[in-house]
Amino acid sequence: QVQLVESGGGLVQAGGSLRLSCAASGTIFSINAMGWYRHGAGKQRELVASITSGGTTTYEDSVKGRFTISRDNAKNTVYLQMNSLKPEDTAVYYCNADVITVTRLRRDTWGQGTQVTVSS
Repeated sequence: QVQLVESGGGLVQAGGSLRLSCAASGTIFSINAMGWYRHGAGKQRELVASITSGGTTTYEDSVKGRFTISRDNAKNTVYLQMNSLKPEDTAVYYCNADVITVTRLRRDTWGQGTQVTVSS
């Protein structure tokens, strides 16, 4: 079994910052890409940012220059530093990881989600 546990969400004023963390645990052999998705009210789920095991990153256009994704491979943890937050960033943020288990099975794994609310 593989689990992703997220932390760091909360309520912040516009212009503020939050840092999300997501730690993977369980029967992990390796982790390929890790990423953060968000699902806002009345919106479709979207990919916010992703990072490969080698550190290559991609970002959704609206967060470029404001959000930074990073990972610590030794800790199987991915982070999302969110600066200059806007009310439209309000959403439930989900961590995702492409995990290879110790039995060499591939698992698309999701966290439970953490709420980010940005007040105007």
